[in-house]
Amino acid sequence: MKHLYPPFLAFLFSTTLTVAQPTSTQREADLSRFLQDLFPVQTEGIDYQAVFDVLTQLYASPLDLNTATRDELETTYILSERQLTNLLAYRAELGNLLSIYELQAVPDFDLNTIRRLRPFVTVASGPRLFGALPTPTDNYLLVRYERILEEQVGFSEAAPNKSGKLPTRYNGGPGQLFVRYRYSRPRQFSFGLTFEKDPGETWVWQPANRRYGADFVSFHVQLQNRGRWRNVLLGDYQMQAGQGLVLSAGFALGKNAETVQTVRRPTLGARAYTSLMESGFFRGATATYAIHQNLDLTLLASHVRRDANTADDTIATSLQTSGLHRTPSELDDRGSLAETNLGAHLLYHPRQQVQFGLTMLRTTYDKFFQRRALTYNNYEFTGRQNLVIGLHGGYVWRNWNFFGEVARSSGSRTNSGGIGAVGGALASLTKRLDMAVVFRHYDRNFHSFYANAFSEGSRNINETGAYLGLKYSVYRKLTLSSFIDFYRFPWWKYLVDKPSAGFDYLVQARYMPNRQTAFSFIFHDERKEKNLPGSKTTPREVVGTTRRNVALNADYKPMRSLSMRSRVQWGSFQYAGRAASNGFVLVQDATLDYRRWSLSGRVALFGTDDYDSRLYVYERDVLYAFSFPAYFNRGVRHYLLVQHDLNKHLTLWLRWARTDLTNQETVGSDLDQINAPHKTEVKLQARWRF
Repeated sequence: MKHLYPPFLAFLFSTTLTVAQPTSTQREADLSRFLQDLFPVQTEGIDYQAVFDVLTQLYASPLDLNTATRDELETTYILSERQLTNLLAYRAELGNLLSIYELQAVPDFDLNTIRRLRPFVTVASGPRLFGALPTPTDNYLLVRYERILEEQVGFSEAAPNKSGKLPTRYNGGPGQLFVRYRYSRPRQFSFGLTFEKDPGETWVWQPANRRYGADFVSFHVQLQNRGRWRNVLLGDYQMQAGQGLVLSAGFALGKNAETVQTVRRPTLGARAYTSLMESGFFRGATATYAIHQNLDLTLLASHVRRDANTADDTIATSLQTSGLHRTPSELDDRGSLAETNLGAHLLYHPRQQVQFGLTMLRTTYDKFFQRRALTYNNYEFTGRQNLVIGLHGGYVWRNWNFFGEVARSSGSRTNSGGIGAVGGALASLTKRLDMAVVFRHYDRNFHSFYANAFSEGSRNINETGAYLGLKYSVYRKLTLSSFIDFYRFPWWKYLVDKPSAGFDYLVQARYMPNRQTAFSFIFHDERKEKNLPGSKTTPREVVGTTRRNVALNADYKPMRSLSMRSRVQWGSFQYAGRAASNGFVLVQDATLDYRRWSLSGRVALFGTDDYDSRLYVYERDVLYAFSFPAYFNRGVRHYLLVQHDLNKHLTLWLRWARTDLTNQETVGSDLDQINAPHKTEVKLQARWRF
């Protein structure tokens, strides 16, 4: 491989730069900046909380550059196919890297890429100047408390109504409590225990009703790389295989400002589940065994109770995914549907350039599942049992990465039997131009409950589409990227009373004149068909809609310890033949880092005509917490986040946020309503590292 530094020079280069390794506060700032760049504007079909959980889990257990596979490195969403190929070739020819900054010796790696990659990678297994050092262990206890200071209707005293009955109120107090203990050594073992109580929920010890203090309790025990046993996991987990048509574990960013690298799903196997989302995971056991050096077999078994609406003791009509159990009706839905999963995944990987896999998942419910008798539900799953079998494959040739998966579902009723298929390619066409192409087709009766393959909708059903993404480096400081996606839905959807179609496209320009300054421009245009509000016809009249978002960002550092970000965003939503609903937001962020202190703040001025023109802007939060609120109505929002490393063991966070509305007398609705034009949120967090 040409243009590589000799090993000795690379060694000297890396050892002189290891002193520049970032502090934990700097790494957290890098993570926050990376997340803001990934989510410049909101797009449909993305579970932002799941993506955030995956990225923060990767942040907590960085990948070892010397042992990470190509699929694992792709989960960072940063490296192009050319960079991945060059890095693997560099490792094969020159051996282990000595430092993260030795990446500067790898062709096509630049300082900006290395800085973006820094929060998610480490060099732990390579030789050191003073001998081998053990992989660092992550051993911490995290406690978080948050609440809304104003009184919400659900927590107020209830007065009898005219019939003499008391109106519904939340059972518990307004505080939210989260406790997590984690002890892990990357690629070796992990133990985790999580407790969470949402606002309005109560602490109850009723083992007979599956309640163990906190409303949500999650745990896992994991062992990795024990001889032929590549992975053994007990407790709560997720599984990522192929392109996600059968099993997908949240590594699915979909369409966003990263227009190329995020469309392919990596095969990562079973991962411990550490999110606070109370759905979408397995609970039981899974194990991966190496039958041969190039052949792995994974088996999984799970039994978990899902929240569901039930018509009686024998029929379930829908699943509930909010995880909230605050009122009698929500408690009635809690764990009302027992779900059992049995699955297997056989993966053949003769080398990192080739892989083939066979995946199977059988899901069984203890109640007959049947959605409400509405036209758009005609092809939805009905019955007690569903089986999905899929085949996936991938091939890397030079700087091309081809991938695909096809799956078929079959159930206990005649409305199953659909096909799902997705395939495409990533390519570094030149040193400056990267491309992604994806085609997908999901039958209206394709049922895969744990799928999250590339799509426009939130589920892989009733959709056909084609996507093209490009990224072009005009020169070192200026990058242009864009995507266009066409899709159609052969059957009715919720709020769309006919087969429909649409397309959307995004254009982004990013200019970095120096290390301290960056400017970006994002334009996103989305065209879909929806029911016309107020339509009295049967079926309802369906018209075209247009949603647009424009955002301008400026990142700059007036001084070494002070980072600033300014943002202007405008959005609109319009039904064909009606006036557009418009909205804007002006945002100013600042972060000051001084020794063991970090202080972040924001002031945002916003105004929208209604909820249709709402705007989403990512907010910095305490570590492992996610904030991506919708700004709508008219008013001002501001927050202050303080972080202090008290010593090498204890880190404290305090976050205070407030929204003041100028055109409303209340905030929220129903039981969440605040009878005042403002809302104040307070969050306290402490982490003790053992």
